[in-house]
Amino acid sequence: MTTHISFIGGGNMATAIIGGLIKRGMTASQFEVVEPLAEARERLLADFGIRALNTPGAALTQSQLVVWAVKPQTFKEAALMTRFHTKQALHLSVAAGIRSDSIASWLGTQRIVRAMPNTPALVGKGMTALYGRPAVTADDRALVERVIETTGHYLWVDKEADLDAVTALSGSGPAYVFYFLEAMIQAGVDMGLTRDQSHQLSLGTFRGATALARASNDPPEVLRQRVTSKGGTTYAAITSMEQDNIKNAFMRAMHAARHRARELGDEFGS
Repeated sequence: MTTHISFIGGGNMATAIIGGLIKRGMTASQFEVVEPLAEARERLLADFGIRALNTPGAALTQSQLVVWAVKPQTFKEAALMTRFHTKQALHLSVAAGIRSDSIASWLGTQRIVRAMPNTPALVGKGMTALYGRPAVTADDRALVERVIETTGHYLWVDKEADLDAVTALSGSGPAYVFYFLEAMIQAGVDMGLTRDQSHQLSLGTFRGATALARASNDPPEVLRQRVTSKGGTTYAAITSMEQDNIKNAFMRAMHAARHRARELGDEFGS
């Protein structure tokens, strides 16, 4: 890509995208990064040869795309400091909860795409949902896709409100997987396995099960039923979880995550 890209924020998600783009052939000279933390600037220089700025400046005016990788509570302040240098650009926000109406108001442009990625993007296995405002053109969408596909898979949603559900499902989703992995590993240790054995078995089980689900045309409930013989060991485990109402508790937790995503938009989007 010959595109010049600026990042406002140089944390984990920004470095995941930058790393993916550099693997595709982009060079350090094609990036501008604004990052107030000295430690993060030093890491960008060491990892990619990028000399990040601590405040926005005129160098941003050459950017065709600006990626907003800032925390929701700092977005407005950063946008108001940056807007005069970036009105010519397409804007891609990966900040949770902040709605595109707010971003458009702060930046003075309608060419805005919101993204909800997740942390497996750090290893090129991310899942990102995208929403584009009406002013975003087909070429704009294609540019965003080329950037995001370096971190894994993506899909577009038609309604911006759907991004709150995406946040609850896939945005926060890796933490749910890690939570279950914690429980599985500890249970294995409690039953006499070493922590390393339990760790390997648990990771291998998640890896294999998700690969099978991806390869199969059957829904997860059918795949589950095939390994749940009545009276068997899996049946005993599933029955115990159903008695504890784990599925409903898990679903309530995801609704709580969606509610919090909406709150973030209300809290920091004004």
